[in-house]
Amino acid sequence: MNGIDTTWVLVSAALVLFMTPGLALFYGGMVRSKNVLAVMMNNYVAIGVISVLWALVACSFAFGHDAGYGMIGNFSLAGLGGLTHGLPGFSRAGASPMAIVIFQMMFAVITAALITGGTTDRIKFTSFVVFICLWLLFVYAPLAHWVFSPEGWLARRGVLDFAGGTVVEINSGFSTLAIVLVLGRRRGWPSEGMAPHSVPLSLLGAGVLWFGWFGFNAGSALGMNSVAVSAFVNTQLAAAAGLLGWLCFERIRESYPTTLGAASGAVAGMVAITPCAGFVTPMAGMLVGLLAGVLCAMAVRLKFKLRYDDSLDVLGVHGVGGLVGMILLGLFATRTINPSGANGLFSGGGFHLLGVETLAAVVTVAFSFSVTWLLAKAVDKTIGLRVSPENESTGLDLTQHAESAYSLGGMGRVGS
Repeated sequence: MNGIDTTWVLVSAALVLFMTPGLALFYGGMVRSKNVLAVMMNNYVAIGVISVLWALVACSFAFGHDAGYGMIGNFSLAGLGGLTHGLPGFSRAGASPMAIVIFQMMFAVITAALITGGTTDRIKFTSFVVFICLWLLFVYAPLAHWVFSPEGWLARRGVLDFAGGTVVEINSGFSTLAIVLVLGRRRGWPSEGMAPHSVPLSLLGAGVLWFGWFGFNAGSALGMNSVAVSAFVNTQLAAAAGLLGWLCFERIRESYPTTLGAASGAVAGMVAITPCAGFVTPMAGMLVGLLAGVLCAMAVRLKFKLRYDDSLDVLGVHGVGGLVGMILLGLFATRTINPSGANGLFSGGGFHLLGVETLAAVVTVAFSFSVTWLLAKAVDKTIGLRVSPENESTGLDLTQHAESAYSLGGMGRVGS
């Protein structure tokens, strides 16, 4: 075990964990005041539920010895046992196997929490808990094995995904699309105005996400090395370019650049650079962020034409941003940044990398959407996914948690 590498991975794990409260703030500010605690609670319960289930069995499904054909791991790491022999396939990692496992735990937590952005305002709390437990085991863990584990079938085909363009971003986006199609639209959407109740709260959350994303991407180098430095620099440049790209789109298309657009653009840039961070040059990273800012801004407006109610645009930002990053990685990847990677089309590597990156993106879309839809249907048919119309009208803070985010003194609680 290399002490410096292990320290960096543990610090990065803490940064990734910090992203989930940041996401709670980001999402909480964008909903109406009667639902702010409900969406924050769903983020926080994901930390508890996913962490425990990851330690018990999901980690083993993702990173245990392959059970056959590169599809899923066995029970060799159940209960976080068997780590004294190292993680299967991670022979070159200098960090402690336990540190890598905990780092990956935080990835699973934030990915599950991202789904709350689409289901807000109308999902039952207990149903959400049951759903994310099933989703972790049947969607996230298999995908993590395919891509992140060296024994996974996509990893064996040469797919590059530095920090989760498939497993985290595309997966969360299209899983969200599947569950919101089962849930149905919010009452009154899109004719009724549902403006954010606190944009400053969302901006604070976006800042926390930006801070934590350095651990998310640079920590994926699994050591303190030049690749981690490249990932750190690319994260900053892509976020900044994504912010500017989104604002330029708003200024040209709608005349007014918005503060929420700035925050969303920065997130879109970081989403797209996630698979590329340790494989591309800084200028390529900046271009990835800029394109993601514009394309994601366009994508979030499609929901009004296609009539699917992804409340806080998880598909438009994370799903589309992940697709942008994976495809551009096939173009811009270069071994000069990471010798263990590959050369993309523009670096003389031909179409091979672009082909396998496209394959991984398409497979992730199909698998995450279809299996998540089946799980959401199963939960809906058994215990029900959605709250009653009366509870939705009153607000989930009161009806699901008997709390209110804001007290108005003698006027009573908000939403009562």
